[in-house]
Amino acid sequence: MNWLKLGIVSCGYLGCSPFAPGTVGTLGGVAIAWALSGLDHYLWWSLGVAAVLYVIGRSLGPWAEKYAGHEDPGIFVLDEVIGYLITVAWIGGPSYVSLAVAFFVFRFFDVFKPKLARRMEDIGGGDGILLDDVVAGVYGLVLVMVPARLLLAGQVQWTVGG
Repeated sequence: MNWLKLGIVSCGYLGCSPFAPGTVGTLGGVAIAWALSGLDHYLWWSLGVAAVLYVIGRSLGPWAEKYAGHEDPGIFVLDEVIGYLITVAWIGGPSYVSLAVAFFVFRFFDVFKPKLARRMEDIGGGDGILLDDVVAGVYGLVLVMVPARLLLAGQVQWTVGG
């Protein structure tokens, strides 16, 4: 049963990468965002999947910490997936370029945690593991949404293959 829990918290074992597990794990979010890209109401699908993953991750957070032997273990990357899905939620059907830009923007905020995101880590347990990346995802959302809406409104088609 531990293999199943590990597979879930590591997003298909991406978080087990020996090099930069958070960055590699975020690619699971990219794959999910791309898979959702053809659906109507992309915003709601993206946020809905993020919410479901949050509930699952919250419940598995204490198990992951016990399994790894420390708080907020690197193998636990559902938080990166959730944060990334929040960052790309605005897109409304992402292109390859927008997925890549959102990846780098989210990773920036995840690595260089703004003060509010860093404070979330103090909560502990599943919520503490997840909420710092939720906040990083919101920062990423704002950073990619505002300039795109102001500067590119109507000039770029934001759909895959479009």
